Amino acid sequence: MTVSLPSPLPASLPSDPQALSQILGNTDGLSVWPRSTRPEADEDISVSGVSLTEAADRFGTPLYVLDEQEVRDRCRTYRTAFPEADIVYAAKAFLCRALAHWVQEEGLGLDVCSAGELALAVTTGFPPENIVMHGNAKSPEDLRTAIRLGVGRIVVDSPSEIARLAAIAPADTPQKVMVRVVPGIAAGGHAKIRTGTDNQKFGLSITDGSAEHAVTRMLDQPHLELVGLHCHIGSQIATVKPYVVAVRRMIGLMARIKNQHGITLPQLNIGGGHAIAYRPGEETMNVPELAGRVRAELEEGCARAGLPVPRLTLEPGRAIVGPAAVAIYHVLAVKRTGDRTFVAIDGGMSDNPRPALYGVQYAPRLIGRPSSAPPRLVTVVGRHCEAGDILADDVALPGDIRPGDLLAVPAAGAYHLSMASGYNMIGRPPVIAVSDGTARVLIRRESLDDMNRRDIGL
Repeated sequence: MTVSLPSPLPASLPSDPQALSQILGNTDGLSVWPRSTRPEADEDISVSGVSLTEAADRFGTPLYVLDEQEVRDRCRTYRTAFPEADIVYAAKAFLCRALAHWVQEEGLGLDVCSAGELALAVTTGFPPENIVMHGNAKSPEDLRTAIRLGVGRIVVDSPSEIARLAAIAPADTPQKVMVRVVPGIAAGGHAKIRTGTDNQKFGLSITDGSAEHAVTRMLDQPHLELVGLHCHIGSQIATVKPYVVAVRRMIGLMARIKNQHGITLPQLNIGGGHAIAYRPGEETMNVPELAGRVRAELEEGCARAGLPVPRLTLEPGRAIVGPAAVAIYHVLAVKRTGDRTFVAIDGGMSDNPRPALYGVQYAPRLIGRPSSAPPRLVTVVGRHCEAGDILADDVALPGDIRPGDLLAVPAAGAYHLSMASGYNMIGRPPVIAVSDGTARVLIRRESLDDMNRRDIGL
């Protein structure tokens, strides 16, 4: 569903809490939480029947709470909207053994970008033939592992990969490959996550002919089987039109390949990048609408070009796991400096670098105690030694926010822990799964001992 963003905040805010709430809009904020979220007594929140304050007491903070059913439901949304397509979960958003198991049970494949992600998936029991290997700069180890374990498809991102793959692919069973194509489309929520344009590191351009040249080289390699084209145009894309344009351009390239080489490619992968809402009022991708428009363009375009309709693949990641998790933090300090109030939490950019990378904003919420204090605008910051360690700027929280309070941050499932670091040796948070009133640990908290074991001494 597409909704309009809230109006910009005025320079001066009213002191009356009701008036402030009307300006901020949707004050309950639960529209961006997992669908199992329920308000409880004393301003607690439960997700899938599990109290977040009790979870914080039991497991400590920072803590990530992942709703298993939300993940499964979002997998099913894609399967329902695209019943004729291959849906491949983008593991880079977040991967652990349990999540790999869930998406496999829901009938999805897996998209991995390294030997590490691949090994985790296969040792969990994920069928390698349902795995796609990505990466703009795959290491020799990445390629060897993909060949050895028998991944279903490898997406070639540069000309040098063609020779490397051809040298190690088995002669008796050619390795299925795709070409990552840059279709020349600018789409995405931030310049750093727009990957469909020329002059960035991913893929091979239609414009300069490098995509067609790569196709020609692949067709000369008997140990490689070119099965299709791939494109990924960006991330946090909330509108359907860029995907329709991408499909149109990819069909055009497939038609030229048929005319030049006499082959019909059977597969087309249009990537992922579908937007989710991090704050109430933000736009999200309408998956059924995307399915209808893409299907229509694919059928009409192929009919015009005289091509059979290829098997479609999509690679959602954030759209499946992002809205399924909530991060919980304790407030460590509240500092008022000039006309600004800073609320410092016990996590930050080591478990969520996205605000520092892209300026992403979240909607933190006080949980676990009632407050009648008028809301005020504050800046929620992390505990790390960086001025850019800001989780949420100019967000409304109760004016009596204090150390010891709990803050919960929804839409925390994607690109938080998968991009987490060891900065300041804080230790990465645990992940617990919640389902029907029960909670279990999926990833335990990283301890100082874990980190010290990598340092072998003087």
